[in-house]
Amino acid sequence: MAALRNSAVYCRILIRPNSVTLTPRANMSAFSKFTRGKKLLLSTLGVLTAGGVGLVTALEMSVKAEDVDLHTPKYTWNHTGMLQTFDHRSIRRGFQVYKQVCAACHSMDYLAFRNLVGVCYNEAEARLLAEDVQIEDGPDDEGNMFQRPGKLSDYFPKPYANDEAARAANNGALPPDLSYIALARHGGEDYIFSLLTGYCDPPAGVEIREGLHYNPYFPGGSIGMAQQLYDSAVEYDDGTHASMSQMAKDVSVFLRWAAEPEFDQRKRMGLKALMILGMLTGVAYYLKRHKWSVLKSRKIAYRA
Repeated sequence: MAALRNSAVYCRILIRPNSVTLTPRANMSAFSKFTRGKKLLLSTLGVLTAGGVGLVTALEMSVKAEDVDLHTPKYTWNHTGMLQTFDHRSIRRGFQVYKQVCAACHSMDYLAFRNLVGVCYNEAEARLLAEDVQIEDGPDDEGNMFQRPGKLSDYFPKPYANDEAARAANNGALPPDLSYIALARHGGEDYIFSLLTGYCDPPAGVEIREGLHYNPYFPGGSIGMAQQLYDSAVEYDDGTHASMSQMAKDVSVFLRWAAEPEFDQRKRMGLKALMILGMLTGVAYYLKRHKWSVLKSRKIAYRA
């Protein structure tokens, strides 16, 4: 009996669950000591404070509008489609705008008169345009430079002799060369059109220095070039009404073409390449079926 009693006590000890010691959690948060009303009051004050700071920041940013630049809108152009090309009549009108307005300050060092042939002028018209310009050439037999009428191979003349003369004539600002301006600026022709038509009065809180002009599409908002395009500032040869937006559109197309004179030719070559590849794909598929049909349809039998 004593042995059975000892066994029962030993079994009871074995099946006794492990004792867990519970210690109270240390409450380190002072916010938990507040009553529910105080918690609600503090939460409301925090939300109001954050809202007030956000409102003041938004108002401060709206007053300092010089730190905000407008994004260039996306316009629809006749040459952006896969099967579309440049409007060559618009290129011709754009060259007139450049010649009568932009050429007074901006150069186009990488465009020659011969590039206009077959695009917006025939050879005779382009030759007359070149002859209207006096080009410095030489030296002659006596070592002197001389002036001669321009030729088709000549590049567009520069408005200034050097960069220092250009800066001196424009209050220290250097007018950029426009040969590749449509590719050098983010937005391309959209940016050029927006810039030329985006002049307006500065908003409240924006101060423009003397000699600068406000244009929200120009980085920083202050630009040294004044507004150049006004209604009827240019008389088009084809009789098109020269509104400000029409001139801005035409000169944007002209500058886009000037940056890529091979634009139309590249599209034609691309379409020809796709047509040839399409025909070759059909021939290659037929040859593949013809050569592999014997291998794929053969039957291999093994002798036992």
